[in-house]
Amino acid sequence: MKTANSVKKVKVARLDELSIGLGKKVEIAGEEIALFKQEDQGVHAIQNRCPHKGGPLSEGIVSGEHVFCPLHDWKVNVRDGIVQAPDEGCVKRYEVDIVGEDIYIRFF
Repeated sequence: MKTANSVKKVKVARLDELSIGLGKKVEIAGEEIALFKQEDQGVHAIQNRCPHKGGPLSEGIVSGEHVFCPLHDWKVNVRDGIVQAPDEGCVKRYEVDIVGEDIYIRFF
């Protein structure tokens, strides 16, 4: 069971390190995570591995709230991690906190 005490906030980047339309790969405890900055200045974090063939999502083309896997063009929503039809699946999503200019990921 996840408890408030088991949640760690890990600083992963600063807002000025991210560009809208481009992903950024970060790593926490051996897990690769893709960060995406959106037009509304929100930042979203998802697993950096497409569920199809493991393509690095941080290297994909970003359009709005979706990223296209660079290997086979699967479309993944960066806000909730759900793969879009006609494909199926999802990737892990991480909670993000922004404090000033610093970006933190809540990691269990």
